Amino acid sequence: MSVPRRPPALLAAPLLVLVLLLTGCASDAAPAKAPVGAPGLGAAGPESDAASVRRASPSPEPTPSHAGIPGLGPETLAQVPAEARQVFVVTGEETDSHQSGAVLYSREDAAESWQPILGPWPAHNGMEGWTDHHVAGDLRSPTGVYPLTDAGGRLPDPGALLPYDEHPRFAVDGEGFFGEPLEGSFDYVVAINYNRTAGVSPLDRTRPLGLGRGGGIWVHVDHGGPTQGCVSVPEEHMEELLRTLDPAMNPVIVMGDAATLGR
Repeated sequence: MSVPRRPPALLAAPLLVLVLLLTGCASDAAPAKAPVGAPGLGAAGPESDAASVRRASPSPEPTPSHAGIPGLGPETLAQVPAEARQVFVVTGEETDSHQSGAVLYSREDAAESWQPILGPWPAHNGMEGWTDHHVAGDLRSPTGVYPLTDAGGRLPDPGALLPYDEHPRFAVDGEGFFGEPLEGSFDYVVAINYNRTAGVSPLDRTRPLGLGRGGGIWVHVDHGGPTQGCVSVPEEHMEELLRTLDPAMNPVIVMGDAATLGR
């Protein structure tokens, strides 16, 4: 994993950068929480919170065009947009677990079956597990289905198909929940469109649902421990993901614990 250096921009405005970079991935509007660079925290994108896509009740039956992804029940499948042809499925072991697995599925059109094209990969999620109603500071990852439209990182573009924002403000340091170093966690990120505006850098702090609902939920480089709300996968897999997610295929992430995704 790359070891980031403090960029000049951070030296010029250290307090601003701490607020901008290190309050997400589990909580954005949690003034009582220490910044992510402090000891004992998971890496955090600029804010965090859950479930902008809510599950319908009663659950609609899935259409044949949405069937075929293992582990996803009818209620979850019904949330996958018809135009989505790439689905990144992140499945947590238990509701309160921070251990997950990730697989990217793809198909060329609705008449074809979904095929796994990347994974399975080990992954981490929020320290306290998952929630259907994420709020800032709860240390849980939001369950649901969210578009993936924007990427970025501290390192140069590895060949991403999504718009990629290379910026020194993706640098992060400090320790995670288990004392693991956070350096390099944001070398590559993909913004998860929970409580954010699509089409802008992952660093953008616009929060349509309000700061209390968190934000800054990303897929980012794994640092060997749970996050504050993001999803993390090993660095080499982040590079693969960035080179594969194609905006022309309207990629989405489907994320949550196994029981919830099986609804």
